[in-house]
Amino acid sequence: MSDTAEQGGLTDDERRRQRRERRIAAYRSARRVLARPGFLGTLRERLALLDEARALEVHDLDEPADVYGDGIVEALEERTAGLLGTEAAAFFPTGTMAQQVALRCWAGRTGNPTVALHALAHPEVHERNAFSQVSGLRPVRVTSEPRLPTAAEVRDFEEPFGALMLELPLRDAGFLLPSWEELTEVVEAARERDAVVHFDGARLWESTVHFGRPLEEIAGLADSVYVSFYKSLDGFGGAALAGPKTLVDEAKAWRHRYGGTVFQQFPTALSALAGLRRELPRLPEYVAHARVAAAALREGFAAAGVPWTRVNPEPPHTNEFQVWLPYDADVLAEAAVRQAEETGTLLFAGGWDTKGPGLACTEVYVRAAGLEWTADDVTEAVARFVALLTEEVSS
Repeated sequence: MSDTAEQGGLTDDERRRQRRERRIAAYRSARRVLARPGFLGTLRERLALLDEARALEVHDLDEPADVYGDGIVEALEERTAGLLGTEAAAFFPTGTMAQQVALRCWAGRTGNPTVALHALAHPEVHERNAFSQVSGLRPVRVTSEPRLPTAAEVRDFEEPFGALMLELPLRDAGFLLPSWEELTEVVEAARERDAVVHFDGARLWESTVHFGRPLEEIAGLADSVYVSFYKSLDGFGGAALAGPKTLVDEAKAWRHRYGGTVFQQFPTALSALAGLRRELPRLPEYVAHARVAAAALREGFAAAGVPWTRVNPEPPHTNEFQVWLPYDADVLAEAAVRQAEETGTLLFAGGWDTKGPGLACTEVYVRAAGLEWTADDVTEAVARFVALLTEEVSS
């Protein structure tokens, strides 16, 4: 059916919008989910995070509130730099701004505004060409393959670049990470070309299990690192750019110019400190259980007679991964919402993206709520999902 065709008086876009609203409502009301991110909560529930920060004693609440980046914001910056093993860190309201500023600063130092990155990197796919439109940078794509760039691709790239940006993990390829050996070789290849290396580490926090290395050793490979405070840590928002003090000092000047030195950020900073205290130590446990859930999903679909299923990657590199199924995206989305509405169990909480005729993909996240699921729980939920899917296909 075309986007302008109508079914039941609604266009396809309107039906998808309705289903998304149903999915979010089902997410909030479901008794069982694999992850329950705070950003889908009510305002009252989100405000409770500040009470949790008070209970966790993450900061002295009797000190003055921050003004233009001092106080608790500086404390968060120091905490982040300490965790990543860098000289300094700067808080930013968004990762989009943090990375533009970082790479703009590096371009001034290297004299080359060209940034080499993956075709699936976040700035290329999700930021409306911000590098070139806002910051005067010139992105070039090292590869479009669904994996991280190789050392050979970096070493043999046909034109010079001042910075290599690596997204770790590469979300749109399935939250993929290279091996530690591959990563070190890629970094060395960039350095051979006199290029700096910047890590887009929005989800770097959960990479320690795959690499078998502590955060500071991973971050230490790069010249600068960006991390997010809400994607994995469930904060209200915000990001940090970490690296040498001279770079961070310059980045703070550009932060001001970009409008990122917000008058007061104490709620966001408090939520970030609470996330570092509460969520960061649990991420390895989430990664381990994601691997249990992924294996159970694959086995459950095989047992239910689904002709083809792909868990990507297998095993997952982080606590997030993709599931691919040979069905229409709308059919899968409706079955997922119906399962939550009819059983109180939401197995697939994300949207489904069309990847080809009769082929779709969704992202699966495993967090604290998912730790309550056994492998048998997952396979039972798969069986119910497939039954609903069969109904949708035959209707």
